[in-house]
Amino acid sequence: MSTKCFGLDYRTGSPLLLEFSEAIETVDDWTGPTEGIDTYLAPGFIDLQVNGFAGVDYCSPHSPLEEIARSIDVQLATGVTRIFPTVITGSEADMQGAFRNLARAKRSLPLGQVFEAIHAEGPFISAEDGPRGAHPVAQCRPPAIEEWRRMQDAAEGEIRLLTLSPEYEGSARFIEQVVSEGVVVSIGHTKATAEQIADAVRAGASMSTHLGNGAHAILPRHPNYIWEQLAEDRLTASFIADGIHLPASFLKVALRAKGIERSVLVTDAVMPAGCEPGDYQLGEVPVTLHPAGKVTLRDGNRLAGSALRMDAGVSNLMRLAGLSLRDAVTMATINAARAGRLGGRMRGLNPGERADLVEFRFEAKTRTIDVQRTWISGRLVYDKRR
Repeated sequence: MSTKCFGLDYRTGSPLLLEFSEAIETVDDWTGPTEGIDTYLAPGFIDLQVNGFAGVDYCSPHSPLEEIARSIDVQLATGVTRIFPTVITGSEADMQGAFRNLARAKRSLPLGQVFEAIHAEGPFISAEDGPRGAHPVAQCRPPAIEEWRRMQDAAEGEIRLLTLSPEYEGSARFIEQVVSEGVVVSIGHTKATAEQIADAVRAGASMSTHLGNGAHAILPRHPNYIWEQLAEDRLTASFIADGIHLPASFLKVALRAKGIERSVLVTDAVMPAGCEPGDYQLGEVPVTLHPAGKVTLRDGNRLAGSALRMDAGVSNLMRLAGLSLRDAVTMATINAARAGRLGGRMRGLNPGERADLVEFRFEAKTRTIDVQRTWISGRLVYDKRR
């Protein structure tokens, strides 16, 4: 049975009538009365980097499935419809345990389909202070195809995004092998040279992970690995738009350099996201969620992921970077789908696409959105009015 939904087109502001079941069936201009139509319709948000949420740590092999289900429910209220749960650098045993747990969650939970695929952020990243961010130094290591195979086996083949640093010998060959398996390789947590970045792109790397973060505090004026990735048109870059990880000036300039079409919004949310300020534990790493929303290592001021919600991230792109509603939503939807290669989600509000949808109110004066309803494959999974 089809569902009909009225709203304003996020791209144009014009009234729209959508008819959908599991997929979008028709998209028509609405020619009837417009009185009372005060919400916008858009594709559901996609987050390619979520380490945890609502007190649940996706990097832990021991997170209970019912708690993972609860964390998914909380994110539906932010307009998110598809997530790449993300496992950061750790011991091989712990990472494999986390992969198994997330694959089990996708397979068995009622809304496990929200976990579109798994993002492995490490362990093949730089061990140097600065680029490695909050990842444990003892576990950062060069890429090894044998370990990669064990990672995918544990994840039941669900790893479709791998963040690595191409600074190690043999990285280009490793990237070629991983990409040949249909996995997106993203450059991140790196101190790679211009030549190493160029080699990685030629080998098939197509993304930059949270560009501008996971970097040295002081870099050469030029060349440096941030400039090299900004200038490389074959790399799509993800950005954490929480107002903490990146100043507005860098975000504006980076988006102009990459172009909206090669830019993606991510949260990089960690377990304390959606929780009260206080002290938390991310695996072996103690962190603090501060009242202003910053998450740091407890023994210093180094950032350890974010507490960002996707709806707030979309609003921040408008407020901090001056983007239009259309461009901000595009970064959280179509661009993320293309970067992560999500079939059925790359063309937005078009017939035949998955009916992953979000309805929200938009306050033009404050440049903020307020999610009202969320659908996944045509199923209403969040309704603020209930």
